[in-house]
Amino acid sequence: MAYIPYGAYWSTPFARWQGSLAHLNSVQFAAHVGRGELTRMGLLADSFDFAAFGQTVIQKGSFFGGPWFTAMLGAEGLAAPMVSQACATGARLVATAVGEIAQGATQALIVSGDRTSNGPHVYFPAPGGPGGTGVAEDVVMDNFGHDPWACNAMIQTGENVAARDGISTEEQHDLVACRRAQYDDALADGRAFQRRYMRVLDVPDARFRKTVAVLEGDEGVEPLDAEKLTRLKPVVPGGTITFAGQTHPADGNAGMVVVADRAQALEIGDGPVVEVLAVGQAREEKGFMPAAPIKATRVALGRADLGIEDVDAIKSHNPFAVNDIAFARAFDLDWRGMNNFGSSLIWGHPQGPTGLRGMIELVEELALRGGGVGLFQGCAAGDSAMAVVLKVG
Repeated sequence: MAYIPYGAYWSTPFARWQGSLAHLNSVQFAAHVGRGELTRMGLLADSFDFAAFGQTVIQKGSFFGGPWFTAMLGAEGLAAPMVSQACATGARLVATAVGEIAQGATQALIVSGDRTSNGPHVYFPAPGGPGGTGVAEDVVMDNFGHDPWACNAMIQTGENVAARDGISTEEQHDLVACRRAQYDDALADGRAFQRRYMRVLDVPDARFRKTVAVLEGDEGVEPLDAEKLTRLKPVVPGGTITFAGQTHPADGNAGMVVVADRAQALEIGDGPVVEVLAVGQAREEKGFMPAAPIKATRVALGRADLGIEDVDAIKSHNPFAVNDIAFARAFDLDWRGMNNFGSSLIWGHPQGPTGLRGMIELVEELALRGGGVGLFQGCAAGDSAMAVVLKVG
């Protein structure tokens, strides 16, 4: 289908919302980081014949988002669509690049940047309303709290799956402790694993003129206190999911180069070839979002003509611990074998770039193993999900 040159990707550290990245326009910030990353790779911005920018939380200037992004990157002649599919935006960007390559593009750049901090407050005029009063929406908070179709909060979808599958708070906390230990593996030896794709970030001021902070790694990932974990109560009365059993909103960006053939991948990359084998999408029953990756995975594996037994490493976007437990049960897997070196449950969730970082970490894990087949899967708003099957080697 398409290839990802090894090493031709990046993720910034993710910062917990209202932290060190809260002041940055996410489109400008992604272009700022992207320029440096392309220089590192030895690639010119105008060498791409396709680009796409992924975003889920609008910023000032987002109307011009894609073309604005590529112009700031140094490719004024390159048009670029805006891609937005909630938490599946990263996987959708890969699918978009693969589709363009199938139509003749040769070298694509996909980047996503989001800022959940300081989310916009939007007012929708309604001249026909009582007294002409319009409707207001807090873009981040209101959409976390209410699905207009399923009429429930995000956390309620987790509780629905937990109730249906008999998933207890205790099992969720066991998984959280495991996922934190896996993330700690990525921090070992001076963050040796993360340094394979994440560089120290000089955080600019809002005008991109001076450095105001330095992030050597993710910001706001709290240490695990086993005793405190046992004392946590479910967020929803009568439920099972505690604050520890769900991810935290964050800010950051990530990007990736996708090319048309193996020779290009070898020329640009500095390691094994990464091939995109298949992408799949699915939607679950209303109000059961964390179970949607099960269906999406079956679609993607079917398209790749593979079974779950052919997969060597699995990475998930897991906004709830419930996600991984339900997925593992559906495929008769041990959830302890998933998400080596970290996952969004621990390192946070800036929405658009979350899946790209997950796929980058999946590639790096497979490279350390000497190659193999990898599966990325993750849920998204609207009880939907996407899955991507990759092969390294």
